[in-house]
Amino acid sequence: MKLTGEGSLSVIKKYAWAIILLGVLFSACGYQFSGGGSLPSGITSISIEMFRNRTAETGVETIITNDLIYEFSRHEQVVVTGSDKADAILTGVVQSISERTISHTGEYTSNERRVVVNVNLKLTNRSGEVIWSRKSVSEDEAYAVMSEKQSTERRKREAIKTLSKRLAENIFNNLTADF
Repeated sequence: MKLTGEGSLSVIKKYAWAIILLGVLFSACGYQFSGGGSLPSGITSISIEMFRNRTAETGVETIITNDLIYEFSRHEQVVVTGSDKADAILTGVVQSISERTISHTGEYTSNERRVVVNVNLKLTNRSGEVIWSRKSVSEDEAYAVMSEKQSTERRKREAIKTLSKRLAENIFNNLTADF
C-alpha cells in the first residue's frame, strides 16, 4: 500500500492524534521511580561516615563509602556535607563478605564464584536518636576463577566494586522510598 497526496496526510493526522492521546493518558498514570522521595524527618543534609569493616577484606569499607557518597551526591534533594553541618549522619558496618562456588570445571576446581557483601546501616539525627536502620543489606556479584590466583583476586575486587555501586543505589532507594 502506497500513500500519496492528501490520503497520506489524513492517515498521519489520525495516528498523530492517537499518539498524543496515549501520551496524555500515560503521563497521568502516577507511576514514579522508587527512591525519588525525600529523607525521613525533613532531613535535607546528610553526612556519610566511613564504614567500619569487620571482615578480612581490606579496603572494602572505602569502596562502599565512596560509592554511597557518590550516589547521594548525584540526587539534588539531598546535600552531602560534613558531620558538623548535617541534619543526620549515616553510619555503616561491613558485617561480612562471603564467597561460594557457583560452577565447577572439575571436582575440586571452581570455574565461577559469587561474592556476597552484607552491611548494617544506621541514620541518626544530631542528638544521636536513630531515625532509620537496616540490618543485613546485601548485594552479590559473580566472577570468573582464573588459573592464576592474582587474576582471580583481581576479578573478585572488580566484582566487589560492581556490587558496591548496586548496594549504594539500593541503600539510597530504601532510605528515600520508605518515607
